[in-house]
Amino acid sequence: MPDSSSLFDELQTLATEQRNPHSTHIDTASTEEILRVINTEDHQVPIAVRRELPHVAEAVKIVVEAFENDGRLFYVGAGTSGRLGVVDASECPPTFGTDPERVQGLIAGGREAVFRSQEGAEDVPEDGAEVLEQHGVRENDVVCGVTSSGRTPFVVGAVEHARDEIGCPTLFVTTVPRADLDVAPDVAICPVVGPEVIMGSTRMKSGTAQKLVLNMITTAAMVRLGKVYENMMVDLRRTSEKLVERGLRTVMMVTGIDYEEADAVLGACDGHVKTAIVVVLADVEVAEARRRLDATDGFVRPAIAGDGTG
Repeated sequence: MPDSSSLFDELQTLATEQRNPHSTHIDTASTEEILRVINTEDHQVPIAVRRELPHVAEAVKIVVEAFENDGRLFYVGAGTSGRLGVVDASECPPTFGTDPERVQGLIAGGREAVFRSQEGAEDVPEDGAEVLEQHGVRENDVVCGVTSSGRTPFVVGAVEHARDEIGCPTLFVTTVPRADLDVAPDVAICPVVGPEVIMGSTRMKSGTAQKLVLNMITTAAMVRLGKVYENMMVDLRRTSEKLVERGLRTVMMVTGIDYEEADAVLGACDGHVKTAIVVVLADVEVAEARRRLDATDGFVRPAIAGDGTG
């Protein structure tokens, strides 16, 4: 860990720690003007993310390959960045029907840090390495560091351990320029959003940019794995009343059958939306629909058409 003087010098140069010339008057502004300043600055975020799309695409390819080989995706972060990883990971099972182990969010300070700040927990790089070992990260997994500053010791330590000791692919999501990174992941995604409206408050533009990127990585990966038909989630698990009704509505929208018919078909398919869609649109029995989905690795379109199913 750097001494206080070297850390002070390092922070002075970070893009995330600069003053924003467009918000120096914010302490005397009206509420409406404060909101306008924030909103204007927020417009820069999707532009910065768009510039990084080629790198996001590389990351998606790596994640898909890992998933296809029984690998997992681990987000590693601290503070806001860590919470964003936890949120994205926790939303994959209800959205895409994935096993909760498939995408995991690891945050400095552990579970308690999700709800209450544990600021000192991010300062030891060895802790990042240790948390990967605790979760049994293997070479067919992917470790994605998430850090606004690009220098968080816990995150850098985890990524370097994953790369050098475990030998698994590594990704890095940060909002500082790629040229300023001291870590060398397989893919770095660096949407540079400029200084925050409030200096150093990286839960704002930087956090928004990171969330957009994490959403893209998992969503695009799940699409590439056949978890989506047209633009609808069809691998969701009916684990709540809302998801039960969403499954019914999805089958109705795709097939054109009514509520009662959809309910009956889903019942026959053990609630599996993909199977129900294939049963109706391919006009086949449940067993045949399942066989077709197995033969097409879960992709609905070719299963309906009978492509590659023998």
